[in-house]
Amino acid sequence: MKIMESAENYLETILILSNKGDVVRSIDIVAETGFTKPSISRAMKHLRESGHITVGEHGHIELTDSGREIAEKIYERHRFLSRYLMKIGVSEETALEDACRIEHVISEESFSRLKEFVKTLEE
Repeated sequence: MKIMESAENYLETILILSNKGDVVRSIDIVAETGFTKPSISRAMKHLRESGHITVGEHGHIELTDSGREIAEKIYERHRFLSRYLMKIGVSEETALEDACRIEHVISEESFSRLKEFVKTLEE
């Protein structure tokens, strides 16, 4: 099931924050993204209703298996694309911005082939 780019970004943000070892709350997502509390609340409601996150009694947000799968896929793409854009001379700022856009639209096939190609270059 294809989800919206904004939802993928929120799931990726939750993954990144949770990887830091802290519990994730809506206010943490507000601080990380710079979006307003009402916008984050609406997004979290949508992600909860779609089964991608759970929200505990104290407002702690956790990824479900489906949410984690999407977040990890997007985050892998982001790390890979930004790293290799910088390796070919793209500035860090531009590489990060471009990777954020590309990670949502590149097909599984193209991303897989790109990873395979880069792997052959590194051998």
